[in-house]
Amino acid sequence: MIYELRIYRCVPGRLPALLSRFENETLRIWEKHGIRQAGFWTTLIGKSSQEITYMLTWDSMVEREKRWGAFLADPEWVAVVAKTVKDGQLVENISSQLLAPAAFSAVK
Repeated sequence: MIYELRIYRCVPGRLPALLSRFENETLRIWEKHGIRQAGFWTTLIGKSSQEITYMLTWDSMVEREKRWGAFLADPEWVAVVAKTVKDGQLVENISSQLLAPAAFSAVK
């Protein structure tokens, strides 16, 4: 199993709009493409309270490339992005890390 850790730093004041997009649009489109989430978090204490952190699970890098590529190219997703940024960008930057559990990890 491969885990993808993604952190989105929002444009100040745009976190509620990004959370809404994930809840009301993104998750539904991910389901269509077989993308599985392991969880979502907002930052209570840390570097920035304008962040959303989430993890995705993948069986392999090949699966990730196939499913993520199809999601990004999906016309429905392209339309959602266009609609949700009409009042301005939601995200300043995105970081992503692909992680493999250590042999002794409770998460496999």
